[in-house]
Amino acid sequence: MNIVLLGAPGAGKGTQAAKLVEEFGTPHISTGDMLRAAVKAGTELGKKAKSFMDAGDLVPDDVIIGLVTERLGEPDTEKGFILDGFPRTSAQAVALDAELSKLGRPLSAALLIDVDSEVIVKRLTSRRMCKDCGFIGSEANEQCPKCGGEMYQRDDDNEATVRNRLDVYEKSTSPLIDYYRGCDLLVSIDGDRDPNVVYADVKKALEL
Repeated sequence: MNIVLLGAPGAGKGTQAAKLVEEFGTPHISTGDMLRAAVKAGTELGKKAKSFMDAGDLVPDDVIIGLVTERLGEPDTEKGFILDGFPRTSAQAVALDAELSKLGRPLSAALLIDVDSEVIVKRLTSRRMCKDCGFIGSEANEQCPKCGGEMYQRDDDNEATVRNRLDVYEKSTSPLIDYYRGCDLLVSIDGDRDPNVVYADVKKALEL
């Protein structure tokens, strides 16, 4: 199972990735986590990435691709991987294909968790988080059901911010969805259902 995970913010990608990791032990590779780890470890690529991050610039494709390739060379990924947050553009997707081809480990699928944008707006703007334990609930939770703490709305969950994040996602990722559709790798799953129902469909689509 070598998969790329696609989907808008709030579509439920993280939930599905966590279920796959729990059941199959497949490494969940997040580029954000990898960048932080490489910077902390002080690797050559980490040092290179840090100079861009410190300047507030986007880390260039070649550095990100180098990091991903380095990570995919580690033994725990031999039986499969779930890439999350990468590729973000068609150019990155082409570069990833070339690297995976060298490794002799092509992608088995690009899994899209598809949810209508208005559903996501409703889902994220009604999300509430506990100030004490970090539990994520909804506006129906006046108090945290886990620890009784105060629930609040995160700044990035207000409607204007959510809509902006969805616009950015749409502009950058739509070409990527078309790219994987053209490669006959796109698997689209309706994410607007109970997470367990979605997961059953994910497993079926990936033939797990």
